[in-house]
Amino acid sequence: MRWALVRVSLAVTVMVVLAFAVPLGLVVKELARDRAFADAERQAAQIRPALAITTDRDQLERAVASSQAGGEERLAVHVPGDGGGGGGGAARRGADAGPGPHDAPTGSPREPYGIGRSRAAPHDVETARRGRSAVTSVPGGYALLQPTALSTGEFAVVEVYVPHRAVSNGVTTSWAILAAVALGLVVGSVAVADRLGLRLVRPAERLAKAAAELGEGKLGVRVREGGPAELRAAAVAFNSMADKIVQLLAGERELAADLSHRLRTPLTVLRLNAASLGEGPAADQTRAAVEQLEREVDQLIRTAREQGEQKERPPLGCDACDVIRDRMDFWSALAEDEGRTVRLAGVDATVRVPVARPELAAALDAMLGNVFRHTPEGTAFAVDVHRSDDAVIVLVSDAGPGIADPDAALRRGHGDGGPGSTGLGLDIVRRVAESTGGDVRIGRSVLGGTEVRVWLALDGRGGPRRRERRSRVRGRVRRRLRP
Repeated sequence: MRWALVRVSLAVTVMVVLAFAVPLGLVVKELARDRAFADAERQAAQIRPALAITTDRDQLERAVASSQAGGEERLAVHVPGDGGGGGGGAARRGADAGPGPHDAPTGSPREPYGIGRSRAAPHDVETARRGRSAVTSVPGGYALLQPTALSTGEFAVVEVYVPHRAVSNGVTTSWAILAAVALGLVVGSVAVADRLGLRLVRPAERLAKAAAELGEGKLGVRVREGGPAELRAAAVAFNSMADKIVQLLAGERELAADLSHRLRTPLTVLRLNAASLGEGPAADQTRAAVEQLEREVDQLIRTAREQGEQKERPPLGCDACDVIRDRMDFWSALAEDEGRTVRLAGVDATVRVPVARPELAAALDAMLGNVFRHTPEGTAFAVDVHRSDDAVIVLVSDAGPGIADPDAALRRGHGDGGPGSTGLGLDIVRRVAESTGGDVRIGRSVLGGTEVRVWLALDGRGGPRRRERRSRVRGRVRRRLRP
């Protein structure tokens, strides 16, 4: 958002600057041109009084030399001839010129002549001599041709040379100032937009960071209200939502603790009844099951009673093979009573997984309990453990009728086990697998029934590489399980 605002402000400011600076630069150029030609007209006007008085060459040369443009050799005068002598208004050249400067000469007809350095073409001068002012291009600049009427009715032409540097005098400096002002406006608008964008972005970043921390389980995080009204309202709504979540979780913890505590009474009765069973394998197994159930209930109560934000705990882990062997010792006795064939493979080595021992045991009990609960007596089942570079695969397969809708079976509360099924067993397995970055798949086993494949990632991360290795390991596992 911040950079989007900066880009929009930059685009708008550049367009506005161009819309004003370009025409203003052209106006400055035209003003400099007009100023140069106005100065040329002023220089030409200084010669007009002299031409109105006399056309004597010497006097005109002195008048041209005394002017600023003449001193810089930028002024020239083109005087026409008298055409046949005796024209009134032609002055004598000497000091004994007779009674007046406008008396007719007594000599031969006067030829046209020019004074000063001329740069204009002869035909341009002849055109101006007809009484029309003109500006013509000459090497190095322009020539202003200004006709001036003489007393004889003819026109002398005053030529003023205007170099290019005079036409563009001050234009470059003005353009540089305009460019600097435009650049300053652009930089200033970008800086202001960046500050405004930062004012909008920082509250949004705080809100996003708080949402991420809340998703990680940090229930005490709250957002400081700031920024525009909309973001302040969002921060208020977020804080209210976080407070509500804390209240709901506290209520759930209390409810779980109360429900778990209510189980103590039937557990006490079960323990007393198990103690009166006497001796024997079945009695020992029953007492062990009751003790384990009591431990699980106590753990539920302790967990539910934990208040506040959880502290950072060291990474948990256990030996998956040791847990599987321990749980299989428990379930093998029941399998023997029901006439089930059990196969256990891959549990000889030590294979550590990033899962707490009680959680892994609960996941195994959920899968094995489903086998006993949802398959007929005498149905064979197998537990296989396979290890790759980055994961441990636990396969629980049976020769039962299979699961009609595997996707529904993995959804919490949607188990299709019929009476007595809560639909939470496979969800427990799924959560254990996903806590490591793995997953759970249900398919058809080589025994003909259901296969539950639990992928426990060792590095706790997922990704394309891990999925590729999964497919390769899955192929090797299936080939090994083929009869």
